[in-house]
Amino acid sequence: MSNMKQIFNGVYAVSVLSGTIIGVGIFALPYVTLQLGFWVMLGYFVVLGVLSVMVHMCFGELSLMTPDKKRLPGFVKMYLGSFWEKIAIVSSVIGAFGAMLAYSVVGGEFLEKLLSPVFGGSSIVFILIYFFAGTILIFLGIKAIASIEFWGLILFFVALLAIFLQGKNLINNNHFFANPDWSQFFLPFGVILFSLWGTDLIPEIEEMLGSKKQMLRKVILISMLMAIVVYFFFIYVILGITGSNTTELALTGLEQVLGRGVVGWALFFGILTTFTSFITLGLTLKRTFCYDLKIKENLAWLITCFPPLVLFLFGFNNFISILSFVGGIMLGVNAILILLMYQKTTNSKLAYPLVLVFSLGILFQIIYTVK
Repeated sequence: MSNMKQIFNGVYAVSVLSGTIIGVGIFALPYVTLQLGFWVMLGYFVVLGVLSVMVHMCFGELSLMTPDKKRLPGFVKMYLGSFWEKIAIVSSVIGAFGAMLAYSVVGGEFLEKLLSPVFGGSSIVFILIYFFAGTILIFLGIKAIASIEFWGLILFFVALLAIFLQGKNLINNNHFFANPDWSQFFLPFGVILFSLWGTDLIPEIEEMLGSKKQMLRKVILISMLMAIVVYFFFIYVILGITGSNTTELALTGLEQVLGRGVVGWALFFGILTTFTSFITLGLTLKRTFCYDLKIKENLAWLITCFPPLVLFLFGFNNFISILSFVGGIMLGVNAILILLMYQKTTNSKLAYPLVLVFSLGILFQIIYTVK
């Protein structure tokens, strides 16, 4: 009986972590692949996949040796001191704001595509509906959201399979090998890093495993590999069907090829998947404010939810640019902090070369963003 419970805990932990990793970034990957072709994307995934697994494993080790009820800023303060804690707070908070903004933009666009033919209305109205519904649930602190996220993700996969079955005869392998636009060579860096990131949930996964914390390493590895497999299948289906008509939000370009039926279901489950991830991310950020900065819960909720709305109203609504900024810069900073903590606790010789790699990535991402 204990073995069955252990297996169930492991499966549940994998579902939560992989469900969080497989988030809004998935919808940008076919479009990015269209710009540079399959082989360049494969190279990026190999390199960034290995780097991401290593950083997640390092943070997993830190989680196992650190008291519960801490998030990244609390880890950094404990291992690196107050100065680095301030950097962690800035990178974590800005990164979370950017991610929540990306979820709002995508979820709102999907909601518009699904409902505007029936009810009318502009995209900004649907984005605001999506946003305020999410903030209410973050305020209520829905504890069962991980289960909802898991089943939402499963249903989205079912819809994706339906798209594949309906459109498999339309898949053209030539779509994967178009001439690369080399001016966009650095575009995948931030997007893929964003798509592979799930460190925020690792302390929660470690707490979730209870007395079976030794399973954390396997949970991280399996979750990351599952995410990569799902991403490549998604790229294969969407880009294979829509080709040069692939849009930045992936699903929005399918309707003119497959019709409204199955695409409508895909949009619905895409909304559900992004919505639950939006709430999970908001709850995690709220806990960061409460646990690490000792901010009262209601104020933490306000600080968590409303800056992304302000950013949107000021015109920060380009999906790919948001992912690139958050993934390439903010998550790069978080990776460096994790590696510095790991080096301090283990004297690992591998940490500093990886810090250099992520530092160069941040530099190139800043240059690419400014351009």
